[in-house]
Amino acid sequence: MIKAVIFDFGQTLADSAEGFRLAEKTAQRMIFADLELENWENFLTSYRQFRRTYQSNSNFSRKDLWGHIYQHFHKDQELIVLKNMEDEYWELVNSKTRLFPETKKVLERLSENYCLALISNTQGQVDSGKHRLKLFPDLAGYFKVIILAGEGGIPPKPDRAPFLTCLDGLGLLPSEAVFVGDDLQNDIYGAQAVGIHPIWLKHASVVRNWPQEETSVPVITSLDQLIPLLKKINKG
Repeated sequence: MIKAVIFDFGQTLADSAEGFRLAEKTAQRMIFADLELENWENFLTSYRQFRRTYQSNSNFSRKDLWGHIYQHFHKDQELIVLKNMEDEYWELVNSKTRLFPETKKVLERLSENYCLALISNTQGQVDSGKHRLKLFPDLAGYFKVIILAGEGGIPPKPDRAPFLTCLDGLGLLPSEAVFVGDDLQNDIYGAQAVGIHPIWLKHASVVRNWPQEETSVPVITSLDQLIPLLKKINKG
């Protein structure tokens, strides 16, 4: 019997895609100009390779990534400059982040029958104890447990620790929870590794090249589809 629904945040409860695209393009252009390079395509290829490496290692710190890129192109950059760039990056992401239209309605309905929780990777955007990714304070009341993985000694998803910490806070077994997320590696495989039932949200309004891997995991394209799916799962 499913007793809890655990959510990812970005691209699951809220759409930050436009903000991330704009913030990435802005940062890329700024660094390219600062490095005084001539070949944009070569720079972009290197940038994307470094970014993939950092992401595959669950290191989402922009200032660490950018510092590495500066070093690769034989130029040093002051840490304070990189921190300021990162601040501007997250301000831009937050300014374009919007809840999906159905989010509050679905959370309200689910909260009548299930415990709700949230596990979000911090992506390196924590500074001076402040979590820069806007989690919408009016949503906090819906969640019994909120885990910001990547801070407080809890490693980021897909590590087992944030999932197990969340279950411990809920007082539930893995089989009694589902995890809803958009990221195949961090969310779906991470939840599966600890025995939580994963549900892959490929939101219809998000423009994205989704992974094409074969999977038996339930897929939904809107949070509205979650409620009937949970009823189906509980019926067995």
